[in-house]
Amino acid sequence: MRTERKLSRLDRVFARLDREPERPAHIDVPRMSRHRVVLFSATLAFYTAIVWAVVVSSWLVRLDWQVMFFRPYQQWPQIHAFLDYYVVLGQRGPTAVMVASWLGWRSWRQHTLRPLLTLGTALLLLNITVGAAKYGMGRLGPHYATVIGSNEMWRGGDIFPSGHTANAVVTWGILAYLASTPRARRWLSALSAVTSLGVGLTTVYLGTHWLSDVLLGWAAGLLIMLALPWCEPLIARAETEILAVRDRSRSRRATAPVPAPVGASSVGAHPAALAAHPARNEDVPVLEPVGAARASRSTAHMAPGPHTSRGERTPVTPAGSRRPPHPDRLPRGTAPARPLAGG
Repeated sequence: MRTERKLSRLDRVFARLDREPERPAHIDVPRMSRHRVVLFSATLAFYTAIVWAVVVSSWLVRLDWQVMFFRPYQQWPQIHAFLDYYVVLGQRGPTAVMVASWLGWRSWRQHTLRPLLTLGTALLLLNITVGAAKYGMGRLGPHYATVIGSNEMWRGGDIFPSGHTANAVVTWGILAYLASTPRARRWLSALSAVTSLGVGLTTVYLGTHWLSDVLLGWAAGLLIMLALPWCEPLIARAETEILAVRDRSRSRRATAPVPAPVGASSVGAHPAALAAHPARNEDVPVLEPVGAARASRSTAHMAPGPHTSRGERTPVTPAGSRRPPHPDRLPRGTAPARPLAGG
């Protein structure tokens, strides 16, 4: 009887990746065009200019202090509760879970790992670049400023550039980067720009970031989005390697020997097959019928000496038994002695 191996859930997920993609054929992987290179260079120059303006304590630092003394959260307190929730759209954990869920469904529909791998690559670049800039420049935030009018650089802080703003640009911008149609790409680009703009201004309103932190965060996130086409060959290679590892694991499981049940090699085997392998027959124990084994069982394992049957043995009260011992108890099969008549 032929039985098919039951596929696990992970096997079914990878089996779907073997199909042809369902995405439109006219949508290609974004390439590093000349227009994109120009935008990348301009954004990098803007990034450098912001850092330089803060390091030399220029007019941008004075603007930071003016906004901080203005205290927007005191000027418009009625929107404070709403913006406390809105700023969550820039936090790494919640946004990554939401976007990864959507891109996981996209990977399932398109039978490819590219959406999830692209998101992972973008977040990895974000952690490396923004994290290095934060701890490298060590700027303190408005709530921890020590000297009025100073740039608060290299004092152990970690708010320059704004991580909320950069994360909002990358996390929501990846949806536009992976859009299937030009129209969806335009709409999602506008939506991600408005969302990241709102998250950055919200951090200024709450007083957790300087205005220059937000400007540098926008530039940092945009640099990552513009540089993603350079990572497309690496993403494609990673997808190929993951599927190759899957195929090797599947082939090893398919060629693994299945252990036979105990006794199946001798009981169910044909006599001619047993005769063809005499060396193997010596190692296989010969099984006997159950009735014959019981009839011919020897008593060599019993100790020497006379043995009585179980019915003739004196009953012994087990230790801890609640039944009291009876000195007048007789063995089984023994009739009680009758009193003599006339005595």
